[in-house]
Amino acid sequence: MNEAARADAADPRPLVMHVLYSFDVGGLENGVVNLINRLPADRFRHAVVALLHCAPTFCQRVQRDDVEFISLHKPPGHAIRLYPQLYKLFRRMRPAIVHTRNLAALEALVPAALAGVRARVHGEHGWDSFDREGSSAKYRLVRKLYSPLVGRYVALSRQIERYLIERVGVAAGRVERICNGVDTARFFPASPRAALSGCPLRLDGAVVVGTVGRLQAVKDQLTLVRAVAIARRRGAADVRLIIAGDGPLRLEVEAEVRACGIGDLTWLAGERNDVPDVMRALDVFALPSRSEGISNTILEAMATGLPVVATDVGGSAELVLPGRTGELVPAEDPERMAGALLRYTSDAALRKSHGAAGRQRVEQDFSIDNMVARYAGLYEQVLLRGSGLGDE
Repeated sequence: MNEAARADAADPRPLVMHVLYSFDVGGLENGVVNLINRLPADRFRHAVVALLHCAPTFCQRVQRDDVEFISLHKPPGHAIRLYPQLYKLFRRMRPAIVHTRNLAALEALVPAALAGVRARVHGEHGWDSFDREGSSAKYRLVRKLYSPLVGRYVALSRQIERYLIERVGVAAGRVERICNGVDTARFFPASPRAALSGCPLRLDGAVVVGTVGRLQAVKDQLTLVRAVAIARRRGAADVRLIIAGDGPLRLEVEAEVRACGIGDLTWLAGERNDVPDVMRALDVFALPSRSEGISNTILEAMATGLPVVATDVGGSAELVLPGRTGELVPAEDPERMAGALLRYTSDAALRKSHGAAGRQRVEQDFSIDNMVARYAGLYEQVLLRGSGLGDE
């Protein structure tokens, strides 16, 4: 009996191997953390494989001590050079399920299939910055070519579900829509607004607008900076802006803050490990993204009782109900975003009512317990049926 077989005999729980491009701060990655932490420990084992790297500080968010984190340090270009390494990894660890996420990790299903992994799941969480709204014929073809290797798809939004069925040609029976869930015990409203550790801004009497996310082009924090500057010129004198997150766009965001003349009103808080506290320090949440799937941060803001101003991209329209829980505006349009922000900065009652409606919506439709139960059911199904290839 080889080492892997002996390990299986000692621990009969099926191993779910989560394969991602990178395991670092981000909405997709937070979803994996929540799933691992909440799936029954007596039913599933887990391992996380990052084609690029697993960030040690982010791995600490996983609360189980039996999870292995593997970084493959993928060089630029196609992952075919990693196929031998992935094949050996799958053969050694013998996962019962390989669950890849997004286009960047899809190709890992080739060595998974060659290694004999029968239960193969692929999740589509949102669009990449280079393929906004799934418009690229090239990447649509890539998904079609890899489709025979996928047993079950998970689509995080109705838009992605329709894309897979209508444009990629995946049979509807192979696609399951499972929306993100939010932990309402961690994200809850604060009244009055909570203080935030390290914040240098004077917030007494101010209305605090904020966003949380990696500072990169697809998140487009530059539009939010411009929108806040416009809102201030239109009369929102007491507005403040908190931007939590870090990334390659930081220097550009800092420069835009200075250029817009709102340096004394803005705090770039950097990467934070206390996102619930950040949310409770805000009055209005804004998400200016150019592309999104189902945004974890929107759900977290709604759970915190905040009205949400978001761009009308991806699955955001499935979360934000205009005129009830927030407002949707076109992407890359600081004028329209400024107008939406002004409606909230000038009306405390509106902020309160829309925030309360958002909290109620999360509790009813986007609980983390429901999300975990759906994934557990999917995993049980693919284990029972093997790969499920060709099932309708």
